[in-house]
Amino acid sequence: MKLQTALAGLTLLLVAGAALAQPVYRNVDKNGKVTFSDQPPSANAPAAPARAGNSVASAGGGLPYELRQVVQRYPVTLYASEDCGPCAAGRSLLVTRGVPFDERTVKSNEDVAALQRLSGQSSLPLLTIGSQQLKGFGDAEWSQYLDAAGYPKSSQLPAGWRNGPAQPLVAQQPAAEPAPAAAAPAPSPAADLPAAANGPTPSNPAGIRF
Repeated sequence: MKLQTALAGLTLLLVAGAALAQPVYRNVDKNGKVTFSDQPPSANAPAAPARAGNSVASAGGGLPYELRQVVQRYPVTLYASEDCGPCAAGRSLLVTRGVPFDERTVKSNEDVAALQRLSGQSSLPLLTIGSQQLKGFGDAEWSQYLDAAGYPKSSQLPAGWRNGPAQPLVAQQPAAEPAPAAAAPAPSPAADLPAAANGPTPSNPAGIRF
């Protein structure tokens, strides 16, 4: 009896230990909502919509298959400016970890206005992972969301891979060329001819008109 009781207690401990050891997964849906579950993210989960102009998501053919799938599902874009220490730190994290990303620079008043429409504020840096926005740089926070999206912890980029050059947040419109000046109308040939004389003249006694 005591042996059966001991075995039953051991079984309960093993079950409880297995329950405590069960991993907890962090899931991020296409809208950027984060949930915790004991179920891993579905491989068939809908991909987050790629932002317009995202070159990494559309040109990821040279990436390893698994990384390319993550890039297409959760494209990463860094919004930064020059002389911004946190922006440089965030960029360094992405490069060191081997995360393919697009960079949008915020310089002009139009860029600032577009950033405010996008994030509701004008502070930098701003990182987007799919539709999730991370405002301000935090090493632990950025790493946590990159982990949840499925980006590897160390670089898996092929040798020679380079992210594209940073682009202005608002595309610069080429200056409109001035319209050519209207050409002066050509004088009518008849305008240069002397008016025909009416009636006979010394050179035309009969007054004939041609």
